[in-house]
Amino acid sequence: QVQLVESGGGLVQAGGSLRLSCTASGLTFGDLNMGWLRQAPGKEREGVSCISWNGVSTYYADSAKGRFTISRDNAKSTLYLQMNSLKPEDTAMYYCAAALNCRDYKGGAYWGQGTQVTVSS
Repeated sequence: QVQLVESGGGLVQAGGSLRLSCTASGLTFGDLNMGWLRQAPGKEREGVSCISWNGVSTYYADSAKGRFTISRDNAKSTLYLQMNSLKPEDTAMYYCAAALNCRDYKGGAYWGQGTQVTVSS
């Protein structure tokens, strides 16, 4: 049974930082592109960041560039998203997804349940 479990969300003031984690089980983590997407109330889901299966290539939405860093530890089957300089507009439910197409954030054979990030002004 495939499971993706996100953690690390919470309430933070603008300018603060959070580190999201996504631990996978039941799949060959090291073979898969992994990514983070988010969805704010009333908005469509959007891709935030993606990383290739070997960690060599990383991709960021314009809104995340320079503030967020995606990384992975294949030995631990864990994906990370370090988020710095958070803004109120970053408030959303953040989801990790496996087997993403990093060019367009489509695909995503497996999804986590999400972790809420709320940034207060």
